[in-house]
Amino acid sequence: MVAAMAAFAITIGYQRRISVRQRLTDEAASTASLVASIIERQGFRGLAVDTAAGPKPVLSVTVTSLLDALPDEYLIVGDSNQVVYWSKYVRQFDEQERNASLLPSVRAAAAKDRDALTTAAFAIQESGVAHEVTLSTDHVLLVATLRALPLAGGVRRVVAGVSMRRLADVNSELTGLTVIVAPVLVLMAMGVAWTLAGRVLEPIDQMVDDVEAITDGRSLHRRIVLGSESRDELGRLGQTVNEMVARLEKSFVSLRRFTADASHELRTPLAVIRVDVERAMTTPQNSLEQAVALEEALQQVSRMTGLVESLLTLARADEGRFNLMREPVPLEPLMREVAETATILGEEPGIAVTTLLLQSVAVNGDAERLRQLFLNLATNAIKYTQRGGAVDISLETRHDEAIITVKDNGIGIAAADLPFVFDRFWRVDRARSRSEGSGVGLGLAISQWITHAHEGRIDVTSRLGRGTTFTVVLPAHRPEGTNS
Repeated sequence: MVAAMAAFAITIGYQRRISVRQRLTDEAASTASLVASIIERQGFRGLAVDTAAGPKPVLSVTVTSLLDALPDEYLIVGDSNQVVYWSKYVRQFDEQERNASLLPSVRAAAAKDRDALTTAAFAIQESGVAHEVTLSTDHVLLVATLRALPLAGGVRRVVAGVSMRRLADVNSELTGLTVIVAPVLVLMAMGVAWTLAGRVLEPIDQMVDDVEAITDGRSLHRRIVLGSESRDELGRLGQTVNEMVARLEKSFVSLRRFTADASHELRTPLAVIRVDVERAMTTPQNSLEQAVALEEALQQVSRMTGLVESLLTLARADEGRFNLMREPVPLEPLMREVAETATILGEEPGIAVTTLLLQSVAVNGDAERLRQLFLNLATNAIKYTQRGGAVDISLETRHDEAIITVKDNGIGIAAADLPFVFDRFWRVDRARSRSEGSGVGLGLAISQWITHAHEGRIDVTSRLGRGTTFTVVLPAHRPEGTNS
């Protein structure tokens, strides 16, 4: 603000100086024109010729009296090269006594000032143009009227001058006004700015306090309180922070649940293995009971191995360290292979696996991971379908997309549970015993990751007691050079 005020004061001062100088120029030009008119109107009656001084016009006493009565500061009248008349007085304003007085002017000026005025007056070659001349006690602005006055006996030049002290007065007045007003304005601006800044920063301070209060996973349920500023920049910032904290809270909850579920899933097989090993150690060597105990322990080890491998796969996927071997993969033979495997798996529980439609289409992806995806869905459908039920597998292409559907008529999923189907360690039938091979609840989470890694999407629809349908949509592979 100080810089702006300084620039404003300089600009105003410059404009005022130009305005006052132009006013002085106009004033001097008007005086010169008036004097020229007075001399011309007097004609020969106002002139006398001084023969002793040579052939030059000499103003009469009448004309001289008229010019002496003019309140001009500087006035010079001349012919082509000589001075005919000097002004008698200059009006000077006394700042202390606040009144004006007449002082001797050009006639009483010092010789060097008279010479400077004479030289400057006869150097002017154009009417109405201001010329400046510096005297020992003043700085004068001269303006001339240059024209031959036929009735004035040879008078050709009338030069009027005004003192430029007014310019200095303008500068001093503006400087004084700035010195008085500027500090007041700056102090007022500081007070207003301090008040506004306090009001603006108050919600920021409150926001900082709220964020500082959220220091660990136990305080992530807290949110930043948004007041009337909810629609401005601070409000958007608060909303963004709240959304970030909500995501962090969800991540912490998922992490805690994941850790608890993983510990629970590992604890059971470890307990079973311990019991089986202890039983095998206490039974006779090579007995049937020892063989059964070791077989059960081996099954639990296999189950734990699958669980650890699944956890490792998801951990690598979360960190982005799992690279897929991408290549064009024809889905029709892959789906036939998955259907054959699913048919074998469904023989024991008496579940019929049917391929309704298999169209020829290819996708750009990893064949092994795609096989794992579709086999997970088929196995999951068989697992949660009652004896005598059916599982339908289909593959079709639509709008440059491959659509894979796995449908069963099993126990189904409640509408309230559908949003959690792809969560880790989630199982639709929580009452089912783990010994029945219900899995650990990581298959659908891995299936979702594989689908997203192939730039696709996976959806689920289900009705409790009516069955479930999983739909996987993948972008179809288009050979280079083909149009969409």
